[in-house]
Amino acid sequence: MTQITIVAFDGTRFELNAEPGSTVMENAVRNSVPGIDAECGGACACATCHVYVDEAWTEKVGGPQPMEEDMLDFAVDVRPNSRLSCQIKIKPELDGLVVSVPERQG
Repeated sequence: MTQITIVAFDGTRFELNAEPGSTVMENAVRNSVPGIDAECGGACACATCHVYVDEAWTEKVGGPQPMEEDMLDFAVDVRPNSRLSCQIKIKPELDGLVVSVPERQG
């Protein structure tokens, strides 16, 4: 298992054990993390699972692919470290990953 931390907008920390191959979004939904709406169910067809990747993790997580970049156009308050959590696959090298949920989704 890979441990990830999702910080809700109110500061509540959700420390989760995530199965490799799953996504940050799937783990957030499974654990009822507030603010991760995931309306498209992980198809990269909306921007309702937008998160901010902690600065220490941006290089390891990597940047968005073109389709994800297009969907981020619909997100609110996009930043250089913005990603869609449905597009962040859990892998062992992401053990300790920290992401934060924005105030609201697009």
